Amino acid sequence: MRLTGPANSRRNAKRLRAEMTPPEIALWLALRRNEAGLRFRRQHPAGNYVLDFYCAPAMLAIEVDGEAHSRGDRPERDTARDAWLTGQGIRVLRYPAVEVLNDLEALVRQIMTAAIERRHALSA
Repeated sequence: MRLTGPANSRRNAKRLRAEMTPPEIALWLALRRNEAGLRFRRQHPAGNYVLDFYCAPAMLAIEVDGEAHSRGDRPERDTARDAWLTGQGIRVLRYPAVEVLNDLEALVRQIMTAAIERRHALSA
C-alpha cells in the first residue's frame, strides 16, 4: 500500500522538511543511514497529515512530540491522527523531543528493532 496525501499535505511536508526541529534533525541523521538498510522518509504526507518519519516496508510512523503536543487540543488531534493511521495499518511510535535529544542511541535501537520486527511480520 502506498501512503500519500493530497496536494496541500505534500506542500506542507515540503515546508516542514525545511523547518525541522533540532530533535527531528538528530533523529533523521541517525535513521537515514542504518545497518538494516531500511529506508525512512522524513516529513512524509499521509492523508491530511504529515508524519515526522515513515518507514514504508515496516508501515511504521515515528513522531517526535515537542512541548506543543501537550497543549490545547493537540492531545485530541494526535489521538485522532493515530487512530486514522492505525486504521490504515500503520503502527505509530511517539517520542518526546527531549528524549530524542537525551538518549538518541537507545531510541534509535528501539525504533530499528520495531521496524525490523514489523517488516518481518508483514512479509511473513
